[in-house]
Amino acid sequence: MTPITPANRINALLGIELPVIQAPMVASAMHELVIAVAQAGGLGSLACAGLDAQQIRAELAVIRQHTGQSINLNFFCHRQPEVDAAREAAWRAHLQPYYVELGIDPAQPIPTSVRHPFGEEMCALVEELRPGVVSFHFGLPAPELLARVKATGATVLSSATTVAEAVWLEQHGCDAIIAQGWEAGGHRGMFLSDDIDAQVGTFALVPQIADAVNLPVIAAGGIADARGVRAALALGADAVQVGTSYLLCPEARTSAVHRSALAATRDDATRLTNVFTGRPARGIANRLATEQGPMSALAPAFPLAGGASLLLKQKAEAQGSGDFSLLWSGQAARLAHSLPAGQLTRLLGAAAQQSRSR
Repeated sequence: MTPITPANRINALLGIELPVIQAPMVASAMHELVIAVAQAGGLGSLACAGLDAQQIRAELAVIRQHTGQSINLNFFCHRQPEVDAAREAAWRAHLQPYYVELGIDPAQPIPTSVRHPFGEEMCALVEELRPGVVSFHFGLPAPELLARVKATGATVLSSATTVAEAVWLEQHGCDAIIAQGWEAGGHRGMFLSDDIDAQVGTFALVPQIADAVNLPVIAAGGIADARGVRAALALGADAVQVGTSYLLCPEARTSAVHRSALAATRDDATRLTNVFTGRPARGIANRLATEQGPMSALAPAFPLAGGASLLLKQKAEAQGSGDFSLLWSGQAARLAHSLPAGQLTRLLGAAAQQSRSR
């Protein structure tokens, strides 16, 4: 048995060979990508926030047919907002010119944006499925739910965007901290503050969190190749979480318009925007983000803003346009390459192993 040392404690904790975590990405990271990462020795992550219990069972069943490695199930812990019919109607009216332009009936019912916070149903599902790792975004679930998750033997991760959030997570039962820097694509994991101007870059955040907590630290944001891995570990991270680079892998279910946007993006092309979901998230600035934001006070609270723009997204994508799509991306997208997920995982893992051996 390999002895546990400070250099490999995260591997032992997560049950993985390589200190590389594939970020959970709703709709894009399904069983194909999770399997490939796990088979290569990293931690594959299934984003459960956009799935119902039956879909999660089906995905995990396929995953377990192909690998016995540790798998991460990821859930959101946001507070479900009260429905504000007036605000939602005003938002839809604000977007009506786009409906008219695309030939969508403005009176068509708005789809429901499915982003349920972790609750009784999903907790019971974790108890049933018993994944090796359970991660959370936007804090942690209620203490009684968290206790039940930990009682299954699962290792618990959550995202911190500030030192204060990292300390809070350590005090409330987290087993490892994902230090999510400003550069990261997708939704900000912030939960103690809504001040996006105070968010911290990855390579300033990681060493400060490493100094502030006793738990393993996982660096996330702006890490797309071996150089980013080496830098993160040199600053005190135990592992890295990578998202945007995996979006270009053939195993990812990234849409054609999203792939095209990622392939053509620049270092300065992303923005934090709330116009797609109601919560700040980093993505490539397209027409909707630019013309209505990137941050809009009119957008309904997360996740209620998503339904109104979903109709626009569907119609525009059918025409080959990403003008209204959620093009989540970190700031290092230009460093990403279209590699098979297993190959990418091994390349990132090799960089980490080299850093550890120095």
